[in-house]
Amino acid sequence: MTPDLDIAVVGAGLAGLAAAHELRRNGHEVSVFEAADAAGGRMRSIRRDGYLIDTGAEQISAQGYRATWQLLRRAGLTPGDVHRIGRPMAVWRGGRPRNGVGEPYAVLTGAGLSPAARPSLARFLSWSSRHRAGLDHDHPEDTPLGTETVAATAGRYHPDLYDHLLQPLPAAFFGWDPERSAAAPLVGLLLAVGPVSAWRVYRGGMDLLARRLADRLDVRYGHRVEEITDHGTHARLTVDGSTVTARAVVLAVPAPAALRLHPDAAPDATGYLAASTYRPMFKVSCALDRPLAPRGGGYALLTPVCEEPVLSCVISDHLKCPDRAPAGRGLLSLLASPRLIPELAGGDDRTAALRMTTAAERYVPGLRDALVATHVHRWLHAMPEITPRSLVLRGAFLRRPARSVEYAGDWVAARPSSEGAARSGALAAARVLARLATRPAPVQETAA
Repeated sequence: MTPDLDIAVVGAGLAGLAAAHELRRNGHEVSVFEAADAAGGRMRSIRRDGYLIDTGAEQISAQGYRATWQLLRRAGLTPGDVHRIGRPMAVWRGGRPRNGVGEPYAVLTGAGLSPAARPSLARFLSWSSRHRAGLDHDHPEDTPLGTETVAATAGRYHPDLYDHLLQPLPAAFFGWDPERSAAAPLVGLLLAVGPVSAWRVYRGGMDLLARRLADRLDVRYGHRVEEITDHGTHARLTVDGSTVTARAVVLAVPAPAALRLHPDAAPDATGYLAASTYRPMFKVSCALDRPLAPRGGGYALLTPVCEEPVLSCVISDHLKCPDRAPAGRGLLSLLASPRLIPELAGGDDRTAALRMTTAAERYVPGLRDALVATHVHRWLHAMPEITPRSLVLRGAFLRRPARSVEYAGDWVAARPSSEGAARSGALAAARVLARLATRPAPVQETAA
């Protein structure tokens, strides 16, 4: 039979768009199906009354993001489209923020660690540096840390290293529970992305790259894919109750969604899919009538669970990038503590926003009086929770033969970041190209 489509991609997040872009570069016709009304997924930004609100991802890095920067260049974006944050990250301790988290000089300043814990930080950084070559962030299953959890790794050091660094950092940005999540992906990622001074943000919203890629592709918004079946030479998709066929399909969705859409996948895929659990995230964006922020000048403030039960992080978006709020105004993002998210998710937006903004008054006095509006963002499948169990199964998943249905997503890369999404998209495209017997002539890219 002749399939209806050449290649179908399910999901217009960065992973799906990266896969579609690479396949189109190699001459294929690609149709992207997206249930939402815009591209970006967890990198989507919204515009409200002059405020530019990043609903999910917050930043990228100038290092360790090779696939992302390659996509930026191919999409016709320039260094001028990327803004250097240039502000420190702090951790709350003893009634005030302590700057310097994620910087090499933290060994000297402490960056929120007690003097007794600083030798432990030095030992941790020294060990990580000596084992840098073995801490491959692309293959965390094959590192000296093995399947050890974050909490187990932290147990070898002073308790303060856990309380004010290894707990709050992954909790804020990944929603991780250190008792469940593996240490190797975290340490590998920290080494790859480098110090906070290397971190960047997209001008015009964190969805800038996604929007630019989507503009060059056939993205069909508002179309919900309900089921995928692999028929060997082709795949079949049920989309909004209708059936279409494709030579190949890339499922670029979170692992739980991929398992639901394609439940009859081969055992060498379903094991890792089932083990690739996700953590939810709950975020409240606060539009302010003035540029309030925690004192100290940092753009992000970690609030460890030993100090704060409601929040995990406060991000000053107008300090992260000036275009996030109108002149003379402010925009804050409040991230909920992972322990509280199930409770918040079960309530209404107004109550949740009130609880979080009330808690944030401790760190940003006057916030409630300055509020113009709040916007609540709920992500059931926010970040992959890379557990020891998933690492055990990842090798077999990566070695599986190429089939009509492939996968993309940061869970495939075992990197909870947009770079993980970009790398997984490139990997999925390579597997599709290797499987298809004939390849049309490559399309010549032109800058937009």
